[in-house]
Amino acid sequence: MAEDLQIIQGDKATQYQSLIPQIKGLLTGEPDLVANLANVAAALKEQFGWFWVGFYLVKGDELVLGPFQGPVACTRIRKGRGVCGTSWAQAATLIVPDVAAFPGHIACSSLSRSEIVVPLMKAGEVAGVLDVDSDELSGFDETDRQFLEEIVALIMI
Repeated sequence: MAEDLQIIQGDKATQYQSLIPQIKGLLTGEPDLVANLANVAAALKEQFGWFWVGFYLVKGDELVLGPFQGPVACTRIRKGRGVCGTSWAQAATLIVPDVAAFPGHIACSSLSRSEIVVPLMKAGEVAGVLDVDSDELSGFDETDRQFLEEIVALIMI
């Protein structure tokens, strides 16, 4: 288990490449899902300084708030609603450069300007989502998609 997170400067890809082995270290040997989600959210928030980083888990017909870092958040999201619910319904990563332009966006915070949501898969089904918000427009790109999908795949649901 890693005890300290080493924050690395550099371009986005370099930061992810440094962070991924550290996340593997945090997850190795720890079977508890909540602990692992909490540490992944914290590691991402510390490295990148995003506005909000957290997880929602599928419980019945809703996504229910899980471990996160940032201001208080929406507690429950229905399938197909907002960016998180749409990512769940489509079983696909969504990058939203301007959340104000996303039809049906759920504004948990008016400070959120852009968002990326990555589904967590278990046996071919969405079991939850990683939700990351930026307080800047166009805060996420294909580099984020690539590396966040890799990080989410490390989490054993």
